Amino acid sequence: MTRIKAQPLTAQAFAPFGDVLEAEGAPDKLINRGLCGRWHDRAQLDFGPGGRAGISIFKAEPRSLPYVLDLLERHPEGSQAFVPMHGQDWLVIVAPDAGGKPGAPCAFLAGGHQAINFHRGTWHGVLTPLHDPGLFAVIDRISETPNLEEYALEPHYVVEI
Repeated sequence: MTRIKAQPLTAQAFAPFGDVLEAEGAPDKLINRGLCGRWHDRAQLDFGPGGRAGISIFKAEPRSLPYVLDLLERHPEGSQAFVPMHGQDWLVIVAPDAGGKPGAPCAFLAGGHQAINFHRGTWHGVLTPLHDPGLFAVIDRISETPNLEEYALEPHYVVEI
């Protein structure tokens, strides 16, 4: 098995795969009579033709480290955002596309205050919380047409921090 080391999640490192959603730096503007900072328009949501935005709640079983990565997936018809609702660190795993299948994956350690939005068609790991409860709001495409491709990894990868 190939080992990959999870790096800290930053907007710059994650940019080829999607958007990092966090309240870093000064807000773009103050609203509500100056009592609320707004970091404006931080994700490129894309729900494709015939789809609509939906918000679902997912509860994933926590994983332990080192984590054995054996499956990647992607959503060719729309973006997908994972917004943690648990305040704990979690793993974000992505891979570039290599001719219709995933290339070499990389992993990021996200803080409980960081959410991500995968761009349409980005290969990624499943929800990977490291602590209970693994509760997330997920914003993605709702439609009757299929929007999921899975790819079993052989050999497996091992993710560590």
